[in-house]
Amino acid sequence: MGGYYGMAVLVGVALLLKAAQCDVSCKGTDGRPGVAGSPGRDGWAGVKGEKGEPDSAMADSSVDEGVLQMMKGELGSRGLQGVMGLKGFRGDLGTSGHPGLPGPPGPEGRSIGLGQHPSQQARSAFSVIRTDSSYPRYNQPVTFQMTVVNTPRDFAAATGYFTCRVAGVYYFTFHSGAKVSMCLRLASEALPNKLGFCDYNRNNDQVLSGGAVIQLAVGQRVWLESFKDQQTDSEFRDTQEKKIIFSGFLLFS
Repeated sequence: MGGYYGMAVLVGVALLLKAAQCDVSCKGTDGRPGVAGSPGRDGWAGVKGEKGEPDSAMADSSVDEGVLQMMKGELGSRGLQGVMGLKGFRGDLGTSGHPGLPGPPGPEGRSIGLGQHPSQQARSAFSVIRTDSSYPRYNQPVTFQMTVVNTPRDFAAATGYFTCRVAGVYYFTFHSGAKVSMCLRLASEALPNKLGFCDYNRNNDQVLSGGAVIQLAVGQRVWLESFKDQQTDSEFRDTQEKKIIFSGFLLFS
């Protein structure tokens, strides 16, 4: 057993000596190139470089504008809307513009019942005078003998009635002069009560006046009438000169 182990050691030494001689005098064949490895991962982004020098063509102010337009890059995408700025000062008033075209005709006007020219539809006025020296009958419309104004004939002097043909607000007034006591009142179908006025004789000429604003509808009447209050029978039979003026007109329709 020991002899075998010694033999093995001698063989090993012999092989080492032979290998040492081959390193000097022996050369093996070249090996083949290895297979390329798989691509590696991307590296970190490099540091931002310094700002470059401006182009000499751009710095030259004599460069044609058309050349600059050709050198212009592509239009970028639209950015976000910025914050609204402060309100500016009010500017000066500009010059007047040209007049506009005339508008279309308006709708046809509405008739108010007179059947006359539109410029006369809202007119109504009268003024009449009683020249009869007799005392007006009690509770009867006063009639008149003289017409001063009657446009457009809304007052009938023979009956003493004013008949409304234009609905609206009217003013009526009367004046009387006599040497006896006199009581007169405005009456109308538009009034809940008649409006009476009296003046009593004190051995002087008596002047009586009265008036009222009345709103009338079409067809309503207004008249003046005498009424009994404190007058004596002798005053009712008096035939001295008496004069009564009755007037009225449309304020607005």
